[in-house]
Amino acid sequence: MAERRKYKKRYCKYCEAKIDFIDYKDTNSLKHSMSERYKIMPRRLTGNCKRHQEMISNAIKRARQAALVPYTVTRKIVVANPFESIVS
Repeated sequence: MAERRKYKKRYCKYCEAKIDFIDYKDTNSLKHSMSERYKIMPRRLTGNCKRHQEMISNAIKRARQAALVPYTVTRKIVVANPFESIVS
């Protein structure tokens, strides 16, 4: 049988920094939890705890409604760094 791969334990960076609230207007902190197509990355990739992952997803959804972060990126337009367009 194949051996299982051993992954390193990911830690929640928001718990380490003791952050209680994630603001939707702070796009620089939100971009670390989004892919290059502006999708919300799952907990297993970011290493966030459940509490902070829920805060991040709510903040990203609020930022999308306020037009601070786009909903999607079209496939036809290729952007080298999509986070340059986010105004900080």
